[in-house]
Amino acid sequence: MEFTMTEIKKLREMTGAGLADCKKALAESDDMDGAVAYLRKKGAAVAAKRSDREAAEGCVLVKAENGFGAIIALKCETDFVASNADFVALTQEILNAAVAAKCSTLDEVKALPMGEGTVQDAVVARSGITGEKMELDGYCTLEGENIATYNHMGKNGLCSMLALNKAVEGEVGKNVAMQIASAAPVAIDESGVSQEIKDNEIAVAVEKTKVELVQKAVNAALTKAGINPAHVDSEDHMESNMGKGWITAEDVARAKEIIATVSEQTAANLNEAMIQNIAKGRLNKFLRESCLLSQEYIWDKTMTVAKYLQSVDKELTVTGFKRFTLRAE
Repeated sequence: MEFTMTEIKKLREMTGAGLADCKKALAESDDMDGAVAYLRKKGAAVAAKRSDREAAEGCVLVKAENGFGAIIALKCETDFVASNADFVALTQEILNAAVAAKCSTLDEVKALPMGEGTVQDAVVARSGITGEKMELDGYCTLEGENIATYNHMGKNGLCSMLALNKAVEGEVGKNVAMQIASAAPVAIDESGVSQEIKDNEIAVAVEKTKVELVQKAVNAALTKAGINPAHVDSEDHMESNMGKGWITAEDVARAKEIIATVSEQTAANLNEAMIQNIAKGRLNKFLRESCLLSQEYIWDKTMTVAKYLQSVDKELTVTGFKRFTLRAE
């Protein structure tokens, strides 16, 4: 078909495709609808071809308005694409639509109208433009009258939001949102931590305590025998330290006998009540460090987040929060 620059620009506005892609789409099609379909098919083909690739980079954005907040991530393969202005703009457009519609699930977001198709169509089309696998991920929402949001360092990789029980002036909400981004709490307070998580933490603490008590006894026995525990704490260290002349083969043989004997004897005679008490202490430490209100406030280590909020207003507290990051932690 014959086409003009105005039509090229219109197609670009409709699809977000580059000028070269729009020219080719128009040249290969009979009309504007055909050009749009061409670009979508190209995107679908690229997405299918790249489906085995990992989309580990991306753009994470947060927004709240009219008592509704959301975080969404549009993922891609490379940081180069993630930082592209058009890619960020598409993520923002999708987030704007999701917040306006107050979508509760990612499937609802994907089905929202966008351009000549849906949000999912727009993502597929962008995949065709960049040549990278793309996918929407990490959608979470929060409702409340007083929602504060935070985009960590404005880098679109980590976002958080929280709802307060009442309106306050200043940057109180933002400060706590930054706390959430930095300290990654798992719940507002202990009541929000599931029994499954508590049971798992206790189980891990019990095993860790047993290992530490056995190791402590082994180290004491090795030291008493004149052997440095650090020289025989693994087979590799034993071989390496013999090569360096730091220990002899006789020392290694004696150390192995001590380790086996003392480990077995100590494990068989551990004080279960003491172990449980230590494990409970470790659980309490986990809860203090993992529950938002009991965490040390990042701007003043002399107080907790709860005390910080109470210093602003005695009744002020957090009613909900969400956090999302693309990075492994």
